[in-house]
Amino acid sequence: MAKRSKAEILKLVKEHKIKFIRLWFTDVLGFLKGFAITANELEGALEEGMGFDGSSIEGFARIEESDMIARPDPDTFSMIPWRTSDDSAVARMFCDIYEPSGRPFEGDPRYVLKRNLARAKELGYTYNVGPELEYFYFNNSQSPQPLDQGGYFDLVPLDVAQDLRRDTILTLQAMGIAVEYSHHEVAASQHEIDLRYDDALTMADKVMTYRLVVKEIARKHGVYATFMPKPIFGINGSGMHVHQSLFKGEKNAFFDPKDKYHLSQVGKSYTAGLIRHAPEITSITSQWVNSYKRLIPGYEAPVYICWAQMNRSALIRVPMYKPGKEKATRIEYRSPDPACNPYLAFSAMLACGMEGMRKNYKLAEPANDNIYHMGEKERNDAGISSLPEDLLEAIRITENSKLVKDALGSKVFEYFIRNKKMEWDEYKAQVTQYEIDNYLPIL
Repeated sequence: MAKRSKAEILKLVKEHKIKFIRLWFTDVLGFLKGFAITANELEGALEEGMGFDGSSIEGFARIEESDMIARPDPDTFSMIPWRTSDDSAVARMFCDIYEPSGRPFEGDPRYVLKRNLARAKELGYTYNVGPELEYFYFNNSQSPQPLDQGGYFDLVPLDVAQDLRRDTILTLQAMGIAVEYSHHEVAASQHEIDLRYDDALTMADKVMTYRLVVKEIARKHGVYATFMPKPIFGINGSGMHVHQSLFKGEKNAFFDPKDKYHLSQVGKSYTAGLIRHAPEITSITSQWVNSYKRLIPGYEAPVYICWAQMNRSALIRVPMYKPGKEKATRIEYRSPDPACNPYLAFSAMLACGMEGMRKNYKLAEPANDNIYHMGEKERNDAGISSLPEDLLEAIRITENSKLVKDALGSKVFEYFIRNKKMEWDEYKAQVTQYEIDNYLPIL
C-alpha cells in the first residue's frame, strides 16, 4: 500500500467529506474488531492514538489492565465502498495496539507479525505472500444449503454467484486490493478469489479486509458467505494455500537458475524448515476443531508432510519455473485454511522457514508419487509423516514448541493454547447427530 502522511490523510478526509473513520484491529483468534471515530477526532488519533477498553477483546487484557491505545496506520487508509453515500462517507484504517505506557502491546497479532518480519529484515529479507482463499456461499447461516451445483471453473448457468464474485472484486479493487483471478471451486457453491502477492503485513491486512468484503457483499445479495473450513460432509473443504518467498531488494532469494528445481539454497532450507516444523504450527494455520475435518485424505487437502512440484497431494508444492519469471519462484504451503488468524499464520510459517535457513536444514528429494495411493509402510519407508489428526493433537504439539512460543511471544502463545484447549473440551462433550444416528437405534 502507498505510504501516506498524516497531512495526506486529513486532506483526503476533507476532500471526500468523510464523516466517520473506522479503526480496525484483530483479536488473537483472528476476528476483526473496531470502533468508529468522527472526522474531528482523526487528527488527535493520528498523533496520539485512541484509548479503548481491551478487557472484552479475546486474548487482549484482564480487567485490571484493560486500558489500551489504538494507533491508526496511515498506510492502511481506505474508503469503505459499501458504507459510502453522498452525505456519509466512511473510511477505515488498521491500528497497532499499545499499552498506556507507550509500549507495543504484546498481545496484538499485528505486532506479532511485525516482530517476526523485523527478524527477517535484519538478515536483509522481505517476506512476500500470496494466499488463495476459498469460501462457500449458502442461503443462510443456519444450514449449509449450496446456491448451485457448479464445479471447478464452471461458468453460467451453473455458477449463479458470478455477480457476487464480480461485486466482491470491484469492492476489493476500490479499496486498493489487487486481485489476480477468481473462479468457481471444486465443490458446489464453493469459490476462490486470489490476491496478488504483497509483503506479509500488508497481505495480512488485506486478508482481514477480504473476508469482511466477501461477507458484506454476500449479505447485500441476501445470501451468506462462510470461511468455515469444512461446512459439508463428503465434499472438499475450503483451504488457504499460501504462496511465499523471500526477497532481497528486487531479487528473489528463492531463485537459482542452475538448480534442477530452480530453487536456491535459501529456498531449500526455508522449505525444509517448514517441513520439519509443520506439526508444530498446524494448530496456528488450522486453528479450529472443524479445520481437521478438512485435513483428511481424499479431498485435495494435504495430510502428508513432504514436498513436490506437480504433486498436489503434498504439503508443499514448488510451482514449475517459467523462463523470465524469476520473481515468481516460490513455494506453496497448502495446509492452512481461510479461518485462521493471518497475522499469526504468516508469523509461524516465516519462523519455520527462517529456522531452516539458520540451521541449514537439508531438503529431501520430492515425493513424485500420489501419496494418497501409498500404503502406510510405503510412506514410512519414504520418511513421510502426517499432520496432526485433530485439534487436541495439534495443540499438544504446539504447546511443546519453543519455535512457536518465540514466534508468537509468550502472551499470545499462552492465551492461544488455553483457548484452544477450552474449545476442544467443549467439542468433545457434544453429542453429535452421528452418534444419535448410529448408536441410539442399537444401544
